[in-house]
Amino acid sequence: MNPPVPPVRDQFLVFGKPILEEEDIQEVVESLRSGWLGTGPKTTRFENDFKAYKNAPHAIAVNSCTAALHLSLLVAGLGPGDEVITTAMTFCATVNTILYVGATPVLVDIDPWTFNMDPDRIEAKITPRTKAIVPVHYGGYPCDMDRIEALAQKHGLMIIEDCAHAIETEYHGRKAGTFGDFGCFSFYVTKNLVTGEGGMVLAKSAEQAARIKTLALHGMTHDAWKRFGTEGFKQYQVVEIGYKYNMMDIQAALGIHQLRRIERSWQRRREIWNTYQQAFASLPLQLPIEPPAGIRHAHHLYTIQWDEARIGMPRSHFLDAMKAHNIGISVHYLSIPEHPLYQEMFGWRVEDYPVTERVSRQTVSLPMSAGLSDQDVADVIAAVTGIIAGVPGR
Repeated sequence: MNPPVPPVRDQFLVFGKPILEEEDIQEVVESLRSGWLGTGPKTTRFENDFKAYKNAPHAIAVNSCTAALHLSLLVAGLGPGDEVITTAMTFCATVNTILYVGATPVLVDIDPWTFNMDPDRIEAKITPRTKAIVPVHYGGYPCDMDRIEALAQKHGLMIIEDCAHAIETEYHGRKAGTFGDFGCFSFYVTKNLVTGEGGMVLAKSAEQAARIKTLALHGMTHDAWKRFGTEGFKQYQVVEIGYKYNMMDIQAALGIHQLRRIERSWQRRREIWNTYQQAFASLPLQLPIEPPAGIRHAHHLYTIQWDEARIGMPRSHFLDAMKAHNIGISVHYLSIPEHPLYQEMFGWRVEDYPVTERVSRQTVSLPMSAGLSDQDVADVIAAVTGIIAGVPGR
């Protein structure tokens, strides 16, 4: 029996380790000292900065991408009897928000290389009840938006982009989130820009943007900054049944300077991506594809495909071995049709989505963050290569 292998590092490497600098901390401290913690001037500043970064007409900050999706679906007018097409390979929030408005999600299998919804399979799922498509830019790789836009125009469908992974993503010169009627972003703690919890909606219509802002705060006509700010008290009125989905200034304060550094952070993610690609090129793994000309990958996730038959070790053993090396990893995702709730609701079977089934059962997400040091990256590489080299018979 071989002696136990010592871990490659002493301290645990947190998956999705955020990068926060002193200017982020000071911006939050300034909010705390000002006494204005809720939705206020910093939130407006963050909205305007994000709108400018995306070259979009309207941006509304909310407390999560889930809220962004829910409000977009509501304002799009979707409801009971409507069908919404989306991918079988996504986080549950994509499907749940469709259910929030009473519509029916319809799943499409994925492309085996990009892991985005396969445009060849979309049209077959369109029925007279189909009202919208929700493309998800998986891992930061953009969906084939030319074909999705063409299908939407042909069938009179709305597009609501799930850009939770795609802040920096571009497709042939256009930024993710600006193709559809709405673009929805996440600033969760593992994302490329972090506000702890937070999200943003991009909208093309001024009327729709105004309604989203109203719905995000109880359906009131004025937020707290307008009611209690320096311009004097303004009485609000409730005009719709809304939600508590607003972003706070403390959250926005965290995002303001990160957005200014977003390109620098993206360059670091790209460096780490290239280092992984070179280090793992000779291993029996399916690595992420390199984006072709005209495609900008946000490099939110770096996923490998762990084929047990090819490597000689179950994925679960690999996950445990990485944890034993004090390296945090994740799985994106257990596919939507494999969750018991949706199976009970819709009778979905994962075998009806064969590419999604394979990818879901093989995918592993390795640490990918601008906050990783060179030593962190070297430790990840040493752990992966060492585990594979230690498989009996290799």
